[in-house]
Amino acid sequence: VTITTRLLVSHLSGIRHYEKDIAKVKEEKEKANRAFKLTKPCQDKEQNEESAKGTEKTDSVKPKKEHEGEVKSRNSKPGKSYKEFEQEEYYLKEKFGSVIESLKIFKNDPLFFKPGSQFLYSTYGFTLLSAVVERASGQKFTDYMLKMFRDLDMLSTVLDDNEAMVYNRARCYVYNKKGRLVNAPYVDNSYKWAGGGFLSSVGDLLKFGNALLYSYQAGQFKNTHGKLLPGYLKPDTVVMMWTPVPKTEVSWDRDGKYAMAWAVVEKKQQYGCCRQQRHYASHTGGAVGASSVLLILPEELDSEAIDSGLVAPPRGVIVSIICNMQSVSLNSTALKIAREFDKEKGAQ
Repeated sequence: VTITTRLLVSHLSGIRHYEKDIAKVKEEKEKANRAFKLTKPCQDKEQNEESAKGTEKTDSVKPKKEHEGEVKSRNSKPGKSYKEFEQEEYYLKEKFGSVIESLKIFKNDPLFFKPGSQFLYSTYGFTLLSAVVERASGQKFTDYMLKMFRDLDMLSTVLDDNEAMVYNRARCYVYNKKGRLVNAPYVDNSYKWAGGGFLSSVGDLLKFGNALLYSYQAGQFKNTHGKLLPGYLKPDTVVMMWTPVPKTEVSWDRDGKYAMAWAVVEKKQQYGCCRQQRHYASHTGGAVGASSVLLILPEELDSEAIDSGLVAPPRGVIVSIICNMQSVSLNSTALKIAREFDKEKGAQ
């Protein structure tokens, strides 16, 4: 088979995640789909009732199952164990000297399916992707990324290296089986730098989001008289990154599809005076003792604003939430916050 970098970034490679048994993976997917089908009629009924009252209901569908520790916490009891974090490989303590060395964890395991035929979120797919970056750039993946973070002015974003002294590093927490809050266990993240091995701050993630949004919109603005600096990425590159890929899915928002390392919901309205989907891109993060989300809601620019040259990118709302607690669902909260700020800007 052939595995391309595009398949890796869209989780279509067939490389396993932490679960080694394909039968268990299929069983969990079926359970999640059944749960979603059961909840959808109720959600649709609520949306129709809101529409009948003349109000706009824009809350996204919330699935039962969330990826990589992203679970619904509203009805869950403290200490309730989520199967995702029962996987032993979440708690590896071995220190790997290089990305190439860490490939030994999964490189001899069979693929779960033919690359390109199905979607399966895989942290190890991104470990392989980081090895591609390492070979293509001719330098260590971690050095390459840290230079990029400096270019983006993300000076608080560093490797989650247990030995390093990191100023203001937060302590992470989990609930134990008795429902008590305890310190998260020791983990060495050198086996998955690309998939969950960096520490950052809310401010740095906002800079990252703004840099992407600026790059996305820079090509749309006219009459800037050469005063508009180019984005960190070409506009077409970000458009490509935020274009949904067929056969993918997103567990934290079933309205969306996976694109290239981003979950994307496209602008859509099926019926008049009913629920509208706004275009946005987001990604959640879940690790031992931590949860996060970065959400980008681009402003819907009209032709007058684009052509006048009176406004400049980035235009939209960026929401970043970092929580030093394991298994906290954050995407729906981030989306609600983004919509409130977007509503305020519209009112002005």
